[in-house]
Amino acid sequence: MPLAENASEARRGARLVLACWAVPDDAAETVALIVSELATNAIRHAHVPRRCFEVALTRDGEKAIEIEVSDASSRHPVVKSFDPEATSGRGLLLVEALSDAWEVRDREFGKTLWARVLS
Repeated sequence: MPLAENASEARRGARLVLACWAVPDDAAETVALIVSELATNAIRHAHVPRRCFEVALTRDGEKAIEIEVSDASSRHPVVKSFDPEATSGRGLLLVEALSDAWEVRDREFGKTLWARVLS
């Protein structure tokens, strides 16, 4: 997928790729939601002026889809504790709950948030 400038664009691009791969609807919705949450996180917390973030989807046979959202910030995100009164800050909690696994990977310029969804 090309570089994205906003979460909606990243989600739309992910849905197009998932449709081409004929991923079942429930797995496709989960992947699209994770892409959206990770993209939003990159925009809100890792934004570097004039730099976009990159989204990559990889299919691991028929069993899993790997999601990567890379940005230019080397700062790792922090998973907040669940607070029923909070109006934001639940993105990584959702990623943790919906993915089979996830992690932060350092790279030369910035970081990549990686998640895996069973399909």
